[in-house]
Amino acid sequence: MKKILVTGGSGYKGSVLIPRLLKKGFQVISIDTNWFGDNLNDHSNLQKEIIDIRELNLKHFEGVDVVIHLANIANDPSVELDPLLSWEINVLASQKIAEFSKKSNVSSLIYASSGSVYGLSDKEKVTEDSELVPISEYNKTKMISERVFLSYKNDMNIYCVRPATVCGVSPRMRLDVAVNILTYSALKNKVIRVFGGKQVRPNIHIEDICAVYEFFIDNNIDSGCYNAGFENISILEIAKLVQKKLPYAEIIIESSNDPRSYRQCSDTILKLGFKPKKSVSNAIDEIISAYQTNKLYDGEKANSVRTLKALQVY
Repeated sequence: MKKILVTGGSGYKGSVLIPRLLKKGFQVISIDTNWFGDNLNDHSNLQKEIIDIRELNLKHFEGVDVVIHLANIANDPSVELDPLLSWEINVLASQKIAEFSKKSNVSSLIYASSGSVYGLSDKEKVTEDSELVPISEYNKTKMISERVFLSYKNDMNIYCVRPATVCGVSPRMRLDVAVNILTYSALKNKVIRVFGGKQVRPNIHIEDICAVYEFFIDNNIDSGCYNAGFENISILEIAKLVQKKLPYAEIIIESSNDPRSYRQCSDTILKLGFKPKKSVSNAIDEIISAYQTNKLYDGEKANSVRTLKALQVY
């Protein structure tokens, strides 16, 4: 039975991924500060460690076969609260994790990078070979961490996954990403507020990104960077999708100073045999259903910046 260590195990993706791993029969160690709560149910094959990734040591990696590194200060606004702290968590801690993994003979390390490392691009298809032009501190921490991990590719399999913007329902719900917040705003306020709207962004359903991580566990694939985004659509197009399902909601367009716009091409992983099963439309439906059945968490911890400020992490 493989033992898998997941950093950020109680986070937005981790709290969806870990139940999937447990269902497949893996032993799992979850590493998380629980700044956003404990979002994992107890399980006989689950060990929960409440610890900052900067405080990890070699003992946490004993007997571990695969590391899935999700933990970081996520998104541009959160990183901008304290860029220095974000470099410590997103980059320096990553180097420690890579070194501990090497010393413990971990076979594979899967790193949750970001499609935003490409920055601005007007290319029709942004592939893994495209130039990286990070335009924010968050983007830069992701790019540098990729380079750190790839320097260990002779010691273990290294997979730097560059996800598109993730959408969908999670126990640690995030209402500060495009599809989720536009849908929630339509439900709560009957308004879909769009800033700019022309920006094109790739998207991926939360179940599909978790399936991508599983894909690298289950298959013998060469080390490298892999895009994971299957729907390139503009913010305004997302808003119109939401409005189609919630026609009482009004779309209001406002100006934006966020220029990020790019189209992600994920042909590489598709050619390896990965098949996405869900869509932005599915995510919208699931958010609507969770909200209408009072199963959608929409408290303060659904917003990363507000939570971090309230915790006085910075």
